Amino acid sequence: MAKIILTGDRPTGRLHVGHYVGSLKRRVELQNSGEFDKIYIMIADAQALTDNADNPDKVRENIIEVALDYLACGLDPSKSTIFIQSMIPELTELTFYYMNLVTVSRLQRNPTVKNEIKMRNFEASIPVGFFNYPISQAADITAFKATVVPVGEDQMPMIEQTKEIVHKFNSVYGEALVDPQILLPDNEACLRLPGIDGKAKMSKSLGNCIYLAEEPEEIKKKVMSMYTDPDHIKITDPGKLEGNTVFTYLDAFSKPEHFERYLPEYANLDELKAHYTKGGLGDVKVKKFLNNVIQEELEPIRNRRKEYQKDIAYVYDVLKKGSEEAEKVAAQTLSDVKAAMRINYFDDEELIARHIEKYKEQ
Repeated sequence: MAKIILTGDRPTGRLHVGHYVGSLKRRVELQNSGEFDKIYIMIADAQALTDNADNPDKVRENIIEVALDYLACGLDPSKSTIFIQSMIPELTELTFYYMNLVTVSRLQRNPTVKNEIKMRNFEASIPVGFFNYPISQAADITAFKATVVPVGEDQMPMIEQTKEIVHKFNSVYGEALVDPQILLPDNEACLRLPGIDGKAKMSKSLGNCIYLAEEPEEIKKKVMSMYTDPDHIKITDPGKLEGNTVFTYLDAFSKPEHFERYLPEYANLDELKAHYTKGGLGDVKVKKFLNNVIQEELEPIRNRRKEYQKDIAYVYDVLKKGSEEAEKVAAQTLSDVKAAMRINYFDDEELIARHIEKYKEQ
């Protein structure tokens, strides 16, 4: 069986470092590993509209922002198919068929859906499209016969529901769909990078993000304002690591060579943590180190993005060609699904011939 990846992002704004450590960086590594036969990267505009239906321009304008961030991070159109979700009408039809395999109570139990509904204050009035998000995601994944889906920890319940839909479909109609496997970030700190304010989730709507395209001064300003240990008032005070955003970011970003370049008095992050918890190390010094680390990581991304911004026509061409390629693949899957469900009436010559014979005899 071919090894295929499907992953993507909602175009509701520029991408931030949470996206980067949670999925983007890994996608580029997987793309360049040579281990996969196909990689599909989806800009999920249709899913973004499920809670932005009254603001379509927000989604429309951010398609190009996400595409620029993809290319700047190293996603290569010659190795990965980058496409726009709404340009693939087959995904909508697959979603419609899968809806018959999922109960309302099952959707209500999905932890990701429950959390997102609460975060958006949808408890009293949930848009049906948003409620059906897990089913739509199952259509996206199965349309491309994805065997691997790289996601953050918060998306695990969504992939589990996709697997349930696959198993249900295959048990009812026959083995037509591929059962996908979850691929989580290999660095625990990258599973769910918190916002700079210490909130559990980095979110555009909460304004607690560091964006990939931000200029150095803005990044520095945000790093220096990061939430740390509120009880670490004096340098001599022992500091706590748990809930300390600065050290969570260092877990996600820092490497041994960073210490050689920017903080040579420490051999590694463990030594820095030990000094901080013992006392005698101030937050400002740690934040300055983190700023150097993040600036080094984001500078080449920012510079590549500025180069792609000079040729937006090329970026749109990448999206158009990618969408055309993706639609061909999704169309074949839809054909397989309809054949399995026995609703491929005009393609079933045996059915037509049988009915001709049946009524010829009467």
